[in-house]
Amino acid sequence: MKRVFIVHGWGGHPSEGWFPWLKKKLEARGFKVEVPEMPNTDEPDIKEWVSFLKNTVGSVDSDTYFIGHSVGCQTILRYLESIDTKVGGVVLVAGWFNLTPETFEEEGAEEIAMPWISTPIDFEKVNANCEKFLCVFSDNDPYVPLSDIDIFREKLNNVEVVVQEKKGHFSGEDGIKELPVVLEFFRNL
Repeated sequence: MKRVFIVHGWGGHPSEGWFPWLKKKLEARGFKVEVPEMPNTDEPDIKEWVSFLKNTVGSVDSDTYFIGHSVGCQTILRYLESIDTKVGGVVLVAGWFNLTPETFEEEGAEEIAMPWISTPIDFEKVNANCEKFLCVFSDNDPYVPLSDIDIFREKLNNVEVVVQEKKGHFSGEDGIKELPVVLEFFRNL
């Protein structure tokens, strides 16, 4: 059975924004979909989140897919570097390697974000474990600099990049309740 794991972002939760809509749409297509509630969501930690995802997912194969939002994208990439099995594909929504200065205006944000920014990712292993990536960005994301698109294009093999207009950070707060571009990725499998 094809399985999909949707990993929410920093401060997020499974019933936020477009996650319930996408879960319902994918389940209607025969996918088993899980949107785990990540631990300590207001202060995400690399080891804690990757370990939690690994335990939640169990064994993987080419019928296992991942969708991440924000720091959930980094969690998935770091998870991929920790396994030795190919997965079916990965969708990264509002993923980042750097953050805008606006992000750090919130108290404690820099302390939380810096390990994610400064800890390298082994992209050779990531690419060995996934051959198909979709990266979705917004042209007015207040947290993700558009220059990060170039990093995703450079580091990931077989990557499709889509820039959507005026979707903010693709969060529930931005009013994003549906995300058809992600569903389209699964139609094309």
